[in-house]
This record gives sequence, C-alpha cells and structure tokens, in this order.
Amino acid sequence: MNTSRPPKTVSASSVQNHVYKVFPNDLNAHYTVFGGLVMSLCDRVALVVSERHSGKICVTASVDSFHFVAPAKDGDTLLISAAVNRTWSSSMEIGVRVDAENSFSGESKHIVSAYFTFVALDEDNRPCEVPDIQPMSEDEIRRYNGAQVRRDARLRTRESLKSMK
Repeated sequence: MNTSRPPKTVSASSVQNHVYKVFPNDLNAHYTVFGGLVMSLCDRVALVVSERHSGKICVTASVDSFHFVAPAKDGDTLLISAAVNRTWSSSMEIGVRVDAENSFSGESKHIVSAYFTFVALDEDNRPCEVPDIQPMSEDEIRRYNGAQVRRDARLRTRESLKSMK
C-alpha cells in the first residue's frame, strides 16, 4: 500500500473514446488496419493515463495479453479507452480497449483488448511511488483483481526464465 499519496479513483485519470480516423495509409496488405499502428495508439493513450494517475513521467515496462479480437477497416473510426486497473509501489497496470465504429451506420465492434504496465520515474529516472487506485464499481473491482493475477503470472514467468540460465 502506498501511504504517502492519497488513493485516486479510476475515473480521475481514465481516457474514454479517444478518436483516431482510419485512412488508406493505415492499412496493411490485407486492407485492414495495421496492427502495429493500433499497438502504438494504445501505448500512447495508456501513457497519458499512467502520467495522469501518477503525476510523473512514466515508461512502458511490459505489454500483456494484446488481443486482436476483430479487424478494423478503411474509413472506420477507432475509439480507444484506457484506465488504471491496479497500482503497486512504482508500477501501474493500464487496461486498454479499442472499438471500431462505422461513422455512417453507427455500428461499433470491439477490436482490441490489452494490458500495459507502466513505471513512474522520479527526477533521477528511478522508479518512484505512485498513488493507490480506489476501484468503485463492480467492473473496476473485477479489473483490479484480474490485474493481480496477471502480475503474479508475469513474476512467475520471470522467475522460471531466470532459473533456466
């Protein structure tokens, strides 16, 4: 638990429906949106959330479970939403969801879910303490609990790989 800074609500730093209009130069050889572009957009929006929450410069430490659920196409509008799921001493898990919306029909489909871990840095570029998160809704509590499961899995994997040396 981080005691020197008061906890923040999820909504205090979240980004809802950041808009990115898809153009032909955003497409891959299959004429769907290039996955690397979507990954970059997600990382940028998650960074904004982490810096809003921590009040510090943050860096991406890891990306977990980047799932492409469906493709986006030329002319779609990407809607990117991100929020802090959980914090630890200097790190935060940011959950990101991307939907593709057809601006003409209004139809929307879920295209990506991802989890990013960011670390806050002090003036000397060393990890520093971040505020706790205070989940309020059932969804926020579910995401808070799921974040610990993902962190535990990352740490187990790290230890398993170290033991292989």
